[in-house]
Amino acid sequence: MPVSAYVQSAGFLVVAGFALFFSAGTVAITGFWIYLAIYVAVFVASFLALDPGLFRERMRPGGKRPPLGLQLFTLVMVLHWIVAGLDRGRFHWSDGVPAWLRTAGLIVLAAGYALCFWAMRENRFFSSVVRIQSDRGQYVVTTGPYAFIRHPGYTAGIIIILASGVALGSWLAAALVVIASLPFLLYRAVTEDRILQVELPGYADYARQVRWRLCPGVW
Repeated sequence: MPVSAYVQSAGFLVVAGFALFFSAGTVAITGFWIYLAIYVAVFVASFLALDPGLFRERMRPGGKRPPLGLQLFTLVMVLHWIVAGLDRGRFHWSDGVPAWLRTAGLIVLAAGYALCFWAMRENRFFSSVVRIQSDRGQYVVTTGPYAFIRHPGYTAGIIIILASGVALGSWLAAALVVIASLPFLLYRAVTEDRILQVELPGYADYARQVRWRLCPGVW
């Protein structure tokens, strides 16, 4: 595992914690700690079990900096953490999310990350951008969640953004991250599917066998 992967991942975790607790003005919000614990568990599992080449590809896809769209997506995530902290800890604009729903949100969030981890475990070409990875010998992956849906990574991403603000207990943060992020993920899923069908050998046949892009029986 490249040292930069550890540094970047640890840095992102620090940013998440700082955004939540500093904006809240307190560390006495249990749900925030559980939220971050889920994050830590995902990072540790990823470091132990995933292909090191996948981390290099995700951090510098094709050896280049992540595109602007992906950077803006990351910014939206940070902003919704800040809003959640301000909402829960200071101003209480919309923090009336029931405890049972916050708990459900944390469970769904963990499930979304578990699905993402499973997809990355099966697919070493799980890039952070839409590109055909000829330099890495990309081929069609049909195992694991890819046996049921063609883009489990995007499904996981949608689950995570739908659950995140609710898990943090802020309706405002939930609205922000969903409105700002969901169209981006759906656009990426459609765009990537079209490119793969045209440019990746064998993908069109796979798409005929696995009909559903994101959700079995729906789409």
